Amino acid sequence: MRDFDIIVVGAGPAGLAFARGLEGSGLTVALVERQPAEVLAEPPVDGREIALTHRSVATLEKLGAWNRIAPDQIFALRAARVYNGRSSLALGFDTDGGPEDRLGCLVSNHLIRQSLFDAMEGQDGVTLMADTGVEHVHADRAGARVTLADGRTLTARLLVAADSRFSAVREQLGISAEINRLGKSMLVVRLSHEMPNHGIATEWFDHRQTIAMLPLGEHISSAVLTLKSATIERIAAYQPEILAAEIEDRFDRRLGTMQFVSGPRVYPLATTYARHFVSDSSALIGDAAVGMHPVTAHGFNLGLQSAATLSRLVRGAAQKDRPIASPLLLRRYETRHRLATRPLYSGTNLLVHLYTAESPRAHVARRAALEAAAHFAPLNTAISRMLLRH
Repeated sequence: MRDFDIIVVGAGPAGLAFARGLEGSGLTVALVERQPAEVLAEPPVDGREIALTHRSVATLEKLGAWNRIAPDQIFALRAARVYNGRSSLALGFDTDGGPEDRLGCLVSNHLIRQSLFDAMEGQDGVTLMADTGVEHVHADRAGARVTLADGRTLTARLLVAADSRFSAVREQLGISAEINRLGKSMLVVRLSHEMPNHGIATEWFDHRQTIAMLPLGEHISSAVLTLKSATIERIAAYQPEILAAEIEDRFDRRLGTMQFVSGPRVYPLATTYARHFVSDSSALIGDAAVGMHPVTAHGFNLGLQSAATLSRLVRGAAQKDRPIASPLLLRRYETRHRLATRPLYSGTNLLVHLYTAESPRAHVARRAALEAAAHFAPLNTAISRMLLRH
């Protein structure tokens, strides 16, 4: 049996960021992860491009991870547009002449994971327990106990679950979650194209499909196509040149001729929202707390924010020699993260429902919403500022 101050289950971006945020706190941390250490050090390319807000970039800078990403792998996200069908109207999100020249930036998921692991590796007080899963967890007011799949038992004052939106730790803690399996999948593929994208991300809802283009330089984009899972699996099996032509056609040739670069990769879609983010001597961060729909690209940012919020509270308590898992501290974390996530989670689900419903009434509602937004600049400005902030 080994005793720690904190046990973190899951060494994804949220778990790594939380552990890294405790540097210099004097706390001992066990970081448990199913994947081998070699995979954590060099994560495979997974095709996902992360839209980082300025706040997330600042967090990664503070954690010592941002400067580990090559500048030529960071792409400006200058604006975003949301289209409905063949309508020329669009919801537009810009910086509104503020001090920033972009909404944020796009970076490949595997590069962010690698940079966080590099920053955390060798950190005093952190013990990485890779290549092993969790068999059982228990937490009460006295602390937490975790039994690993390899038979080892760990104890700690605080247990932090960062083990995906289908968190087994969350389930064992008895925390229920709102889980919505959408019956759809997301295909991501990197393509080059004839016409420039001007650093503008485009989301287009049309003919029972959602397709997004995320700018990775002027003439390369990551295409994100969302359809029923069976259809996505069929399209993913196409030969590269046929797949490029398929995306080109589905995007109505808005960026001209397209050529295959890399991919495709497929991800089934589900959204989750935990009923509680904390329990006795335990807390949920990242997707274990909130699993967002990818349409607004805020899942990663909110996960990183959860790790930063909890690590800041725990670090502050340790510095003042106060309990790091007190009910007051945990409730404070839950309140802050719920305020940060619930409006975006509910608003995103409402947006997805509005734009994907196929009834005649829904078509009328979509057009009315677009026309209202197009003529009400304060709404777009408010949303843009929210996007910049989170």
